[in-house]
Amino acid sequence: MRMHDAAPPRDFAAFRARLAERAQGLPKRLGQIARFALEQPDEIAFGTAATVAKQAGVQPSTLVRFAQALGYQGFSDLQEVFRGRLRGGMPSYDERIAHLREHAQAASKPGVIFHGFTEAAEKSLQALREALDPATLDRAVERLAGAGTIHLIGLRRSFPIASCMAYAFGKLGVRSVLVDAVGGLAAEQMGFATKADAVLAISFTPYASETLALARDAASHGVPVIAITDSPFSPLAQTANLTLEVAEANFEGFRSLAATFALAMTLAVAVAERRRGG
Repeated sequence: MRMHDAAPPRDFAAFRARLAERAQGLPKRLGQIARFALEQPDEIAFGTAATVAKQAGVQPSTLVRFAQALGYQGFSDLQEVFRGRLRGGMPSYDERIAHLREHAQAASKPGVIFHGFTEAAEKSLQALREALDPATLDRAVERLAGAGTIHLIGLRRSFPIASCMAYAFGKLGVRSVLVDAVGGLAAEQMGFATKADAVLAISFTPYASETLALARDAASHGVPVIAITDSPFSPLAQTANLTLEVAEANFEGFRSLAATFALAMTLAVAVAERRRGG
């Protein structure tokens, strides 16, 4: 049964919007594919139904059901949306990295790694440029600029982002609290947050459980929560009032933070400018 009567989206941005709209109504297995599709769009574009199904941990028939649930005739019809995202005169980043690996023996290994990470960073930044909704960004800036204190929660892999923002806010004269959980005191650090404040919570798969718990607790007390995360299916997105999505590319399994840092500094500078009447 199809979950939407309208014609299926034919570009990736519209597909993401459709998926976010339908996220809550997807059965478990279809939701599993949806998360995989948003996190690994190039795998959908280049893989076969069998290889994609194996990577996503589902049966190939489930891919067909997922495509049809969103209005497509089948998996190959859906796949055209992902391939269209990569078309153009320039080779895809995956193709470039593959080409680089072919010549790895002629280059220094550190050089290959460096180029791999810079390619992943460029890919992440380009994806963010294409996916970031300016209206959502503006609402997030407005909400943070109006807060008495901004409570920054970003643990484990996300801690460099939160600490960088705390430093920037301090230099820009914006009151903030970095929830660093030192000594197991994260709950106490969040204890003074009020409805007049705001929480900026940052987490990516595999999500930091303490970040999720702190964000849920703040939301339950009426504190506005703005999330930076990687998918509309993220448990952090389900808690937040506003969500900014960043899907970072990876090289050899190591994910870039380039796009997240760019977004974090955008928020910090834009919030300070908004507070000054800019």
